[in-house]
Amino acid sequence: MKCSPKDVGSIVRRTRKALGVTQQALALTSGTGSRFISDLERGKKTCELGKVLTVLQTLGIKVTLAAPSTPKQET
Repeated sequence: MKCSPKDVGSIVRRTRKALGVTQQALALTSGTGSRFISDLERGKKTCELGKVLTVLQTLGIKVTLAAPSTPKQET
C-alpha cells in the first residue's frame, strides 16, 4: 500500500483524537514540539523521519516495510 505524507498525517490525527490526546500532550510524550505535530498532521513532506517514527510509536501505530522481491540469483 502506497502512503503519502498526507495519509500519514491523517492517520496520526485520527489516532490522536480517538485516544483523546491533545497535540501539546502528544508533543510532550513523544519528545517533539507542538509545531512538529501540527506539521505532521497536515502532511508536511519535510518532517524528519526519525521524529515521525517516534510519534507513530508513541501512538501505538505500527509500520510495516517490505523490500521488493528480487529474482533468486544462482551461485
